[in-house]
Parts: sequence; C-alpha cells; structure tokens
Amino acid sequence: MGILDIQDVSLSFGGVTALREVSLSIEPGDLYAIIGPNGAGKTSLLNCISGFYRPDRGEILFEGSELTRLRPDRIAKMGIARTFQNVELFSNMNVIDNMLLGRHNYFSGGFLRNGALGYLDREETKHRRRVEEVIDFLEMEQWRNHLVANLPYGVQKRVELGRALAQEPKLLLLDEPMTGMNVEETEDIARFVLDVHEELGTAIMMIEHDMGVVMDISKQVCVLNFGERIAEGTPREVQRNLEVQKAYLGDDYEASIEKERDR
Repeated sequence: MGILDIQDVSLSFGGVTALREVSLSIEPGDLYAIIGPNGAGKTSLLNCISGFYRPDRGEILFEGSELTRLRPDRIAKMGIARTFQNVELFSNMNVIDNMLLGRHNYFSGGFLRNGALGYLDREETKHRRRVEEVIDFLEMEQWRNHLVANLPYGVQKRVELGRALAQEPKLLLLDEPMTGMNVEETEDIARFVLDVHEELGTAIMMIEHDMGVVMDISKQVCVLNFGERIAEGTPREVQRNLEVQKAYLGDDYEASIEKERDR
C-alpha cells in the first residue's frame, strides 16, 4: 500500500462524468505527475483527494485511512497540503502572514489569544520561526514583508507553495504550479519542486501542462483523458504510449496514421 491509494473513483456532475473508475497509487517520497488534455478530470481528482469534492463511488486512502467523507480541514490535519491552479492568497497581507496561515493546524492557543499577543506569544514565535525557514528554503527573503498584491505573479505562486510547505505535509498536491509563468519563473519553481522532493522527502502529486517539466522531473506519470486513466508509467513509457499520443494529437494523430497506412 502506498501513502495514497485511489481505488475505482468515479465523479459526475449531472450528466457529465468527470472521473470514471480511476485507480492509482503513490509511494512515500514519490514525484508523481498527472497529465492530460483540458477537461480530462485532473483538478477534479485533486479536489476529491483534498475533500472539496466527494466521489460518487470508490475509495481514497491516505496511509491506510479513508478520506472520502472527511472535511478538507480534517484531511489537511492528516498531512495533505495543496496549491491551486489560480493564486489563492490574501492579497492585502504580507508574505509572512500568508505563509503563517499554513501553520493553523499547529496552533493550540486559539485565534483570539494569538491575535492579541502576536509576537509576544511563545507559540506564535515558534511558528514564525518555522515560516522563516520556509522563506529561506524558497529564497524569498527580499519579499518577506511585502504585501502579496505588490508581488510579481511568479513570486505569488512561490508564496502559495511556501504556505503549503509551512504545513509540513507528508503529501503535497500541486495544481499547475508553473501555469502563466515565463521561462525563468518556470525553471525556479521546477527547481524548488525538486528540492522539496529530494531534500525534504515529501511525496508530491503534480498536475502540469508543461510537458518539458513533467518529463524532466517526474518519476511516474499518469495520463487522464475524458475522466479515465489511459496510461501510467515512467515519463519515457508514457511518451511512447499510442493512446497518449492519440489523446493529445486527436484528429492530427489519426490522419498521420492513415497517411502512413496509405504509403
């Protein structure tokens, strides 16, 4: 059994099937990518894992415990953190305070006490120290006191990654962490994802459209198409899979096959 086991998960919205009997397993310390065309069900799968959606059928097990009926906050306390496809930060708060929200599961003193005492509280100081360690890890020292609203988009995505890391997760879910970035920003985030995997040993499930990044850093790749798993394996195995080529190239792929047959 892996750290995460998904067994025959199905999800539908009215007459639209988002996921159909999807099964996969992620081992501790794995770097696992989910790819597929737009509308393939990738984000729906992450939403099922993190508790935002409840599957119609199937099971999701984290370290052997069933997640399917738990609230998102309970799932977060078990050790699963995530980022979002669109930046979900508090724009009028600074970097430190945004990332400090990732420590909410560890606070025991209560909101009012921590809000009133702030830096004077020992618990607050301990958690701020942990956040500073994450800021150093992601090389964000120069932005630590900046309002998020004033930061470049690529840095905001890094802050969101930092907030997830502040939870000290056992499993990190990344929903298109490089989307909308330029080449330099993409290289930075890819490097940090590798650092999280190699230095912290965190298991990672990542949705990403940048195939260059996926093939360079992933250990295992799962391909979804119209809510179904059509391939799984190493990056090289997936690249050579005819069903994957067909899913991505569509009519162009079919035409090229017919052309080759006519020859």
